Amino acid sequence: MVQDKDLKDLQLPIEPDGFMRTLIGELAEALQNVVGVQDAAGYISVVASRFGDAIDSSYRQGLAVEQLNREQVAAVLVDLKRRINGNFFIVEESADRIVLGNNACPFGDKVIGRPSLCMMTSNVFGRIAANNLGYAKVELQETIAQGHPNCRIVIHLGGSADHSATPGRDYYRAPD
Repeated sequence: MVQDKDLKDLQLPIEPDGFMRTLIGELAEALQNVVGVQDAAGYISVVASRFGDAIDSSYRQGLAVEQLNREQVAAVLVDLKRRINGNFFIVEESADRIVLGNNACPFGDKVIGRPSLCMMTSNVFGRIAANNLGYAKVELQETIAQGHPNCRIVIHLGGSADHSATPGRDYYRAPD
C-alpha cells in the first residue's frame, strides 16, 4: 500500500504553473482540432476580452486614475506580461503606435503550434489600450506560437491614421 509520505517525496514534474500552462495549451489544441484555429481564436477572444477589461480596471484602480495615458498603457502592458512570466519590452512608442517585443511567452513552450492562444495577448492588450485611448488595432506580426523565436506585437492607436488596410484586430473603448 502506498503511503502519503511516500508520495510527498516523489520528485515529479508537476507544479501549479506548469499544470495550468499545460491545461490551457491542451484546451486550445483541442479547440483548434475540433473547430479550427479561427473559431478557437474566437472562443479564446471572448474570455480574453473579459479578462482584459478586468485587468485594465485593476491597474487603473491601483494607479488611482480614471484613464491611463499612452505611456502608462505601454508600461502596464509590459508589467502585466512580466507578472505572468512573459518578457515583453517596448521597441517603439509614438502617438500612432506602441511596438512590443517579447522573448518569453507566458504559456512557455505550450504555445508552440497553438496560435489561438495569442488571442489572449491580442484581446488583453487591445482592451487595455482601447479602454484608455479610445481605439487600438493589435497586429501580431510575429509570434512564438507561429514558430518565430520572438514576438513582435504592434498596437496601432487612434489618431488620424486610417488602419483599415492594416492586418490585425480592432478594439474600441467599452461603453460605460
